[in-house]
Amino acid sequence: MQTIRVISWNIRAGGGKRVEGILSQLLKWQADIIGLCEFRGTPASKWLAVELEEAGYLHQISSVNPVLPAKNALLLASRMPLKRMRLKRMPTLAERWILARVQEPPGIAIGLMHAPNYTRPELKYPFLEAVVETVHHWRSGPGLIMGDTNCGKPGIDEENPFFGPFQREQAFMESMETHRWMDSFRVLHGDKREYTWYSHRQNGFRLDHSFCNPMLLPGIKSFSHAWGIDPSTPDRRASLSDHAAVILEFDPDRMESRRGLQRTDTTTTG
Repeated sequence: MQTIRVISWNIRAGGGKRVEGILSQLLKWQADIIGLCEFRGTPASKWLAVELEEAGYLHQISSVNPVLPAKNALLLASRMPLKRMRLKRMPTLAERWILARVQEPPGIAIGLMHAPNYTRPELKYPFLEAVVETVHHWRSGPGLIMGDTNCGKPGIDEENPFFGPFQREQAFMESMETHRWMDSFRVLHGDKREYTWYSHRQNGFRLDHSFCNPMLLPGIKSFSHAWGIDPSTPDRRASLSDHAAVILEFDPDRMESRRGLQRTDTTTTG
């Protein structure tokens, strides 16, 4: 089976006037599965979803709240059929979490997340705790959870000190490792420093992550961060989004057996 490429990208505020460039960049990356954070029910995001469908991403799951279309949400778009999964312990912030299984081999489960930022601790920490509970009780075979975590480890996921006081964010990162859901970037690149978002003071942070469970981990072939390029401003890092994309490739033939896969409560989406 050929290599599968998965992309996660925070496109900032639904894409807006940048949406044509965002589409062009996504198509150049040639992913099999695309996860978008800050997707919205606004005209720009709706146009993007339609164009992706016409480009072959026929299977889409959106978390947009139709009552609040301008609220940040998610889109999972795939060339392969998807079936939405619902687990008892997963996050309940509906706009910020999607869990689905790819219905064709290798049948991996993909969680797309956008954690609230540190200004909303009453939302952020229950959300992160629910993600940890999800992986702690995971019985759903090869799994991948990716997206904008708004988290990082002090001293390594920051260009200058910032994360130190945010111990619960660090605890989340360490808890994922404790449950053997490994940070894909660190698996392949060790202590290398790269950043996926910069503050207004140009302090870099790695906020966008991809976690693979032990069954998927042997299949990882490559992991990279990539900034979207607008040809009209090729030297401008944040021309298409203020976040870099996460690009993960894995070889399904190198994944571990799915033995032990247990049935989960799932609902098919159209």
